[in-house]
Amino acid sequence: MKLLIVSTAPFLYKQNGIYAYSPYVNELVIWEKYADEIDFCCPIWENENGLLVSKLPFEIASHFKLIDFNLNSFVNIIKAFFYAFYNLFILFKSMFWADHIHLRCPGNIGLLGCIVQILFPNIPKTAKYAGNWDPKSKQPWTYKLQKMILSSPFLTRNMQVLVYGEWEGSSQNIKPFFTATYSENEKMALTPKVLQGVLDFVFVGTLVKGKQPLFAIRLIERLHQKGCLVRLRMYGEGVQRKILEDYIAAHQLESIITLEGNQSKAIVQKAYQDSHFVVLPSDSEGWPKVIAEGMFWGCVPIATSVSCVPFMLDYGNRGVLLEMDLDTDAIQIEELLSSELDFCNKRIKASEWSRNYTLEVFHTEIKKLILP
Repeated sequence: MKLLIVSTAPFLYKQNGIYAYSPYVNELVIWEKYADEIDFCCPIWENENGLLVSKLPFEIASHFKLIDFNLNSFVNIIKAFFYAFYNLFILFKSMFWADHIHLRCPGNIGLLGCIVQILFPNIPKTAKYAGNWDPKSKQPWTYKLQKMILSSPFLTRNMQVLVYGEWEGSSQNIKPFFTATYSENEKMALTPKVLQGVLDFVFVGTLVKGKQPLFAIRLIERLHQKGCLVRLRMYGEGVQRKILEDYIAAHQLESIITLEGNQSKAIVQKAYQDSHFVVLPSDSEGWPKVIAEGMFWGCVPIATSVSCVPFMLDYGNRGVLLEMDLDTDAIQIEELLSSELDFCNKRIKASEWSRNYTLEVFHTEIKKLILP
């Protein structure tokens, strides 16, 4: 079976192989396991641009190379008009090659892929919508168009669409799905955590505006100002690093907040195991893996109420849903810190829920999607 992956996620060519975003590569290894041949229809980047990348550990058939583009200026819109025609041709060529088409949405390439796949109604297809599927959320019109096409059984024949969360009114081809990081054999006993001494918070993610790392810093600062013994470690890189460094220095927070940069899975896992809370005040998410990962190791999650996050946190029973108001959110956390019993109940419930979504379960579900 020839499996084609259509994605906006770029490849980076280096002397010793092909590289891509590390969490993406980890998932691709599972998809590749059930294919005789695998190929990709995606753009190429010249450098990492702050992404944590890993080498593809398998061979690909050829690589149908696309031209990356965006619509953030008038000039780029004009360029995109011509690039789109080229990409449509390459997409058609790649899908003609495939026995199974797997689309990765949302994104500019995902949108073009949604359009071209209409011409291949007899080829089995899957689409993973990694963004926020909530029909009530505010999103770019290109995202809404992709969701409209994917939700139409007429336009997406022979396709299963994987989305995060369960949404009322979804069409029959929409399948609630998840993402996993850890395996069954990693279910070791939780590290004991009590509300004594310094309370550790961890932030894991790209340092960009959408993840709102500055809000995480200000929230810890507010708790510190209220007399709480707190500490925040932030893992990741991004364009906002200098902004965060300047804020930490200007407010003399070096003793309680550290920027750790991109680190290995093992180091981040140890941070989860040692922390009381995992915090992610992101303004847009699909399935935030860092929240599920922190929950796996007994961190109480603190996250915004976007996409399927309320479902993941059981509407506050497994964590804290942020209001994105510093005073209100600080009070929420203070109330939790005042109750050892509530904290323990939340962390146990969080861990039990997250440990249902292991790599073994993920393997099984993907196998069902690909193999007849």
